[in-house]
Amino acid sequence: MTNPPRVAFIGGGNMVRSLVGGLLARGHPRHLLGVSEPLRTVRDTLARDFGIDVVSDNAAVLEGADLVVLAVKPQHMKEVCAGIAAHRAVPPVTFISVAAGVRLAQLERWLGAGARLVRAMPNTPALIGAGITGLIANDKVGADGRALAAEVLGAAGRTIWIEREQLMDAVTAVSGSGPAYFFLLLEALEAAGIAQGLPAEAARELASHTALGAARMACAGDVAPAQLRERVTSPGGTTQAALEVLEAGGFRRLVADAVASATRRGAELSERLGD
Repeated sequence: MTNPPRVAFIGGGNMVRSLVGGLLARGHPRHLLGVSEPLRTVRDTLARDFGIDVVSDNAAVLEGADLVVLAVKPQHMKEVCAGIAAHRAVPPVTFISVAAGVRLAQLERWLGAGARLVRAMPNTPALIGAGITGLIANDKVGADGRALAAEVLGAAGRTIWIEREQLMDAVTAVSGSGPAYFFLLLEALEAAGIAQGLPAEAARELASHTALGAARMACAGDVAPAQLRERVTSPGGTTQAALEVLEAGGFRRLVADAVASATRRGAELSERLGD
Protein backbone atom coordinates (compact mmCIF):
# COMPACT_ATOMS: atom_id res chain seq x y z
CA MET A 1 0.00 0.00 0.00
CA THR A 2 1.43 3.37 -0.99
CA ASN A 3 -0.40 5.27 1.74
CA PRO A 4 -1.74 2.68 4.17
CA PRO A 5 -5.16 3.63 5.53
CA ARG A 6 -6.18 3.61 9.15
CA VAL A 7 -8.69 0.78 9.48
CA ALA A 8 -11.03 0.54 12.46
CA PHE A 9 -12.97 -2.59 13.34
CA ILE A 10 -16.09 -2.56 15.50
CA GLY A 11 -16.35 -6.06 16.85
CA GLY A 12 -13.49 -8.45 17.48
CA GLY A 13 -14.77 -11.86 16.35
CA ASN A 14 -13.21 -14.45 14.08
CA MET A 15 -13.74 -12.50 10.86
CA VAL A 16 -11.92 -9.50 12.30
CA ARG A 17 -9.11 -11.79 13.45
CA SER A 18 -8.75 -13.09 9.90
CA LEU A 19 -8.73 -9.59 8.38
CA VAL A 20 -6.27 -8.18 10.92
CA GLY A 21 -3.98 -11.18 10.50
CA GLY A 22 -4.16 -10.93 6.72
CA LEU A 23 -3.46 -7.20 6.70
CA LEU A 24 -0.47 -7.58 9.02
CA ALA A 25 0.87 -10.42 6.87
CA ARG A 26 0.74 -8.02 3.92
CA GLY A 27 2.77 -5.45 5.83
CA HIS A 28 0.02 -3.12 7.02
CA PRO A 29 1.40 -1.00 9.90
CA ARG A 30 0.10 -2.14 13.30
CA HIS A 31 -0.46 1.41 14.49
CA LEU A 32 -2.95 1.93 11.67
CA LEU A 33 -5.24 -0.87 12.86
CA GLY A 34 -7.65 -0.58 15.78
CA VAL A 35 -10.47 -2.67 17.21
CA SER A 36 -13.39 -1.87 19.49
CA GLU A 37 -14.69 -4.90 21.38
CA PRO A 38 -16.92 -5.03 24.49
CA LEU A 39 -15.57 -8.29 25.95
CA ARG A 40 -12.37 -7.86 27.93
CA THR A 41 -11.16 -11.41 27.29
CA VAL A 42 -11.47 -10.90 23.54
CA ARG A 43 -9.75 -7.50 23.77
CA ASP A 44 -6.83 -8.99 25.70
CA THR A 45 -6.45 -11.86 23.22
CA LEU A 46 -6.46 -9.56 20.18
CA ALA A 47 -3.96 -7.18 21.72
CA ARG A 48 -1.67 -10.04 22.74
CA ASP A 49 -1.86 -11.91 19.43
CA PHE A 50 -1.54 -8.96 17.08
CA GLY A 51 0.02 -6.12 19.05
CA ILE A 52 -2.65 -3.63 17.97
CA ASP A 53 -4.78 -1.13 19.88
CA VAL A 54 -7.97 -2.73 21.19
CA VAL A 55 -10.46 -0.60 23.13
CA SER A 56 -13.99 -0.87 24.49
CA ASP A 57 -15.24 2.46 23.11
CA ASN A 58 -16.55 2.57 19.55
CA ALA A 59 -16.13 6.35 19.35
CA ALA A 60 -12.45 6.11 20.29
CA VAL A 61 -11.62 3.62 17.55
CA LEU A 62 -13.29 5.84 14.92
CA GLU A 63 -10.85 8.69 15.48
CA GLY A 64 -8.82 9.26 12.34
CA ALA A 65 -10.14 6.16 10.58
CA ASP A 66 -10.23 6.00 6.79
CA LEU A 67 -12.33 2.87 6.74
CA VAL A 68 -14.56 1.29 9.40
CA VAL A 69 -15.48 -2.40 9.33
CA LEU A 70 -18.75 -3.06 11.15
CA ALA A 71 -18.38 -6.65 12.31
CA VAL A 72 -21.21 -7.11 14.79
CA LYS A 73 -24.16 -9.48 14.75
CA PRO A 74 -27.09 -8.38 12.54
CA GLN A 75 -29.41 -7.93 15.52
CA HIS A 76 -26.93 -5.51 17.10
CA MET A 77 -26.16 -3.47 13.99
CA LYS A 78 -28.94 -0.89 14.40
CA GLU A 79 -27.85 -0.08 17.96
CA VAL A 80 -24.19 0.19 16.98
CA CYS A 81 -24.95 2.45 14.03
CA ALA A 82 -27.24 4.62 16.13
CA GLY A 83 -24.44 5.05 18.66
CA ILE A 84 -22.03 6.13 15.95
CA ALA A 85 -24.54 8.58 14.47
CA ALA A 86 -25.50 9.99 17.88
CA HIS A 87 -21.91 10.58 18.95
CA ARG A 88 -21.32 13.02 16.13
CA ALA A 89 -22.04 13.45 12.47
CA VAL A 90 -20.94 10.36 10.60
CA PRO A 91 -17.32 10.97 9.60
CA PRO A 92 -16.36 11.04 5.91
CA VAL A 93 -15.11 7.47 5.91
CA THR A 94 -16.21 4.32 4.15
CA PHE A 95 -18.15 1.84 6.27
CA ILE A 96 -18.10 -1.87 5.47
CA SER A 97 -20.74 -4.11 7.01
CA VAL A 98 -20.03 -7.83 7.18
CA ALA A 99 -23.35 -8.55 8.92
CA ALA A 100 -25.44 -11.03 6.97
CA GLY A 101 -28.77 -9.73 5.74
CA VAL A 102 -28.34 -6.08 6.70
CA ARG A 103 -29.18 -4.04 3.61
CA LEU A 104 -27.60 -0.81 2.43
CA ALA A 105 -30.84 1.15 2.88
CA GLN A 106 -31.07 0.00 6.50
CA LEU A 107 -27.48 1.03 7.18
CA GLU A 108 -28.07 4.44 5.62
CA ARG A 109 -31.15 5.02 7.77
CA TRP A 110 -29.23 4.06 10.90
CA LEU A 111 -26.01 5.94 10.09
CA GLY A 112 -27.58 8.88 8.30
CA ALA A 113 -27.97 10.05 4.73
CA GLY A 114 -24.73 10.50 2.88
CA ALA A 115 -22.90 7.62 4.55
CA ARG A 116 -20.44 5.81 2.30
CA LEU A 117 -21.45 2.18 2.58
CA VAL A 118 -20.20 -1.18 1.40
CA ARG A 119 -22.04 -4.38 2.21
CA ALA A 120 -19.87 -7.50 2.29
CA MET A 121 -20.65 -11.21 2.44
CA PRO A 122 -17.50 -13.16 3.37
CA ASN A 123 -17.39 -16.87 4.12
CA THR A 124 -15.65 -18.98 6.75
CA PRO A 125 -12.59 -20.02 4.66
CA ALA A 126 -11.58 -16.37 5.18
CA LEU A 127 -10.36 -17.60 8.57
CA ILE A 128 -7.46 -19.31 6.78
CA GLY A 129 -7.02 -16.66 4.09
CA ALA A 130 -8.89 -18.72 1.49
CA GLY A 131 -12.27 -16.99 1.52
CA ILE A 132 -14.24 -15.14 -1.10
CA THR A 133 -16.31 -12.06 -0.36
CA GLY A 134 -19.16 -10.59 -2.37
CA LEU A 135 -19.27 -6.78 -2.23
CA ILE A 136 -21.89 -4.16 -3.10
CA ALA A 137 -21.48 -0.41 -2.57
CA ASN A 138 -23.95 2.46 -2.48
CA ASP A 139 -23.59 5.36 -4.88
CA LYS A 140 -21.70 7.46 -2.30
CA VAL A 141 -18.65 5.21 -2.63
CA GLY A 142 -16.29 6.26 -5.37
CA ALA A 143 -13.57 4.32 -7.15
CA ASP A 144 -11.05 4.95 -4.37
CA GLY A 145 -13.46 3.73 -1.71
CA ARG A 146 -14.26 0.60 -3.68
CA ALA A 147 -10.56 -0.11 -4.18
CA LEU A 148 -9.91 0.37 -0.46
CA ALA A 149 -12.77 -1.94 0.51
CA ALA A 150 -11.56 -4.64 -1.88
CA GLU A 151 -8.01 -4.27 -0.59
CA VAL A 152 -9.02 -4.70 3.06
CA LEU A 153 -11.47 -7.57 2.48
CA GLY A 154 -8.94 -9.10 0.10
CA ALA A 155 -6.67 -9.71 3.07
CA ALA A 156 -8.82 -12.78 3.77
CA GLY A 157 -9.12 -14.09 0.21
CA ARG A 158 -10.65 -13.07 -3.09
CA THR A 159 -13.32 -10.42 -3.63
CA ILE A 160 -16.02 -10.03 -6.24
CA TRP A 161 -18.26 -7.00 -6.84
CA ILE A 162 -22.00 -7.48 -7.24
CA GLU A 163 -23.81 -4.64 -8.97
CA ARG A 164 -27.40 -5.38 -7.82
CA GLU A 165 -28.06 -5.73 -4.12
CA GLN A 166 -30.92 -8.15 -4.76
CA LEU A 167 -28.26 -10.67 -5.75
CA MET A 168 -26.55 -10.56 -2.35
CA ASP A 169 -29.00 -13.13 -1.01
CA ALA A 170 -27.83 -15.45 -3.78
CA VAL A 171 -24.21 -14.68 -2.90
CA THR A 172 -25.00 -15.66 0.67
CA ALA A 173 -26.65 -18.88 -0.49
CA VAL A 174 -23.81 -19.89 -2.82
CA SER A 175 -20.65 -18.80 -1.01
CA GLY A 176 -21.67 -17.64 2.46
CA SER A 177 -23.48 -20.89 3.26
CA GLY A 178 -21.58 -22.86 0.61
CA PRO A 179 -18.75 -24.23 2.78
CA ALA A 180 -21.32 -26.21 4.77
CA TYR A 181 -22.49 -27.94 1.59
CA PHE A 182 -18.97 -29.14 0.89
CA PHE A 183 -18.47 -30.21 4.50
CA LEU A 184 -21.66 -32.27 4.21
CA LEU A 185 -20.35 -33.88 1.01
CA LEU A 186 -17.06 -34.64 2.77
CA GLU A 187 -18.95 -36.21 5.66
CA ALA A 188 -20.90 -38.39 3.26
CA LEU A 189 -17.85 -39.32 1.19
CA GLU A 190 -15.88 -40.21 4.29
CA ALA A 191 -18.73 -42.37 5.62
CA ALA A 192 -19.09 -44.07 2.24
CA GLY A 193 -15.37 -44.87 2.18
CA ILE A 194 -15.60 -46.39 5.66
CA ALA A 195 -18.61 -48.43 4.55
CA GLN A 196 -16.45 -49.86 1.76
CA GLY A 197 -13.82 -50.96 4.25
CA LEU A 198 -11.41 -48.02 4.42
CA PRO A 199 -10.01 -47.05 7.85
CA ALA A 200 -11.68 -43.87 9.13
CA GLU A 201 -8.45 -41.83 9.06
CA ALA A 202 -7.67 -42.89 5.50
CA ALA A 203 -11.23 -42.18 4.33
CA ARG A 204 -11.10 -38.67 5.79
CA GLU A 205 -7.72 -37.86 4.29
CA LEU A 206 -8.67 -39.21 0.88
CA ALA A 207 -11.95 -37.27 0.84
CA SER A 208 -10.47 -33.99 2.12
CA HIS A 209 -7.47 -33.92 -0.19
CA THR A 210 -9.56 -34.94 -3.16
CA ALA A 211 -11.80 -31.95 -2.47
CA LEU A 212 -8.77 -29.68 -2.09
CA GLY A 213 -7.24 -30.87 -5.36
CA ALA A 214 -10.52 -30.58 -7.26
CA ALA A 215 -11.06 -27.05 -5.97
CA ARG A 216 -7.54 -26.02 -6.94
CA MET A 217 -8.07 -27.40 -10.44
CA ALA A 218 -11.37 -25.51 -10.73
CA CYS A 219 -9.70 -22.27 -9.61
CA ALA A 220 -6.54 -22.68 -11.68
CA GLY A 221 -7.81 -21.51 -15.03
CA ASP A 222 -10.73 -20.90 -17.36
CA VAL A 223 -11.83 -24.51 -17.73
CA ALA A 224 -15.47 -24.94 -16.74
CA PRO A 225 -16.37 -27.50 -14.06
CA ALA A 226 -18.35 -29.46 -16.67
CA GLN A 227 -15.21 -29.89 -18.78
CA LEU A 228 -13.15 -30.94 -15.78
CA ARG A 229 -15.81 -33.52 -14.91
CA GLU A 230 -15.80 -34.85 -18.46
CA ARG A 231 -12.01 -35.18 -18.46
CA VAL A 232 -12.05 -37.44 -15.41
CA THR A 233 -15.03 -39.51 -16.58
CA SER A 234 -14.00 -42.42 -18.77
CA PRO A 235 -16.86 -44.12 -20.67
CA GLY A 236 -17.94 -47.21 -18.81
CA GLY A 237 -15.53 -46.53 -15.96
CA THR A 238 -15.87 -46.16 -12.21
CA THR A 239 -16.48 -42.41 -12.29
CA GLN A 240 -19.30 -42.76 -14.81
CA ALA A 241 -20.91 -45.45 -12.63
CA ALA A 242 -20.84 -43.13 -9.62
CA LEU A 243 -22.08 -40.06 -11.51
CA GLU A 244 -25.00 -41.98 -12.97
CA VAL A 245 -26.20 -42.78 -9.46
CA LEU A 246 -25.90 -39.11 -8.42
CA GLU A 247 -27.76 -37.91 -11.50
CA ALA A 248 -30.49 -40.52 -11.08
CA GLY A 249 -30.91 -39.42 -7.47
CA GLY A 250 -31.56 -35.81 -8.50
CA PHE A 251 -28.25 -34.39 -7.28
CA ARG A 252 -28.46 -31.23 -9.40
CA ARG A 253 -32.08 -30.59 -8.40
CA LEU A 254 -31.21 -30.98 -4.72
CA VAL A 255 -28.40 -28.45 -5.02
CA ALA A 256 -30.62 -25.99 -6.89
CA ASP A 257 -33.39 -26.38 -4.32
CA ALA A 258 -30.94 -25.94 -1.44
CA VAL A 259 -29.50 -22.71 -2.87
CA ALA A 260 -32.99 -21.38 -3.64
CA SER A 261 -34.09 -22.13 -0.08
CA ALA A 262 -31.05 -20.37 1.38
CA THR A 263 -31.66 -17.37 -0.89
CA ARG A 264 -35.26 -17.06 0.28
CA ARG A 265 -34.18 -17.41 3.89
CA GLY A 266 -31.66 -14.61 3.48
CA ALA A 267 -34.38 -12.27 2.23
CA GLU A 268 -36.65 -13.27 5.12
CA LEU A 269 -33.96 -12.56 7.69
CA SER A 270 -33.37 -9.12 6.19
CA GLU A 271 -37.04 -8.31 6.47
CA ARG A 272 -37.06 -9.33 10.13
CA LEU A 273 -34.46 -6.70 10.94
CA GLY A 274 -36.96 -4.01 9.94
CA ASP A 275 -36.12 -0.32 9.87
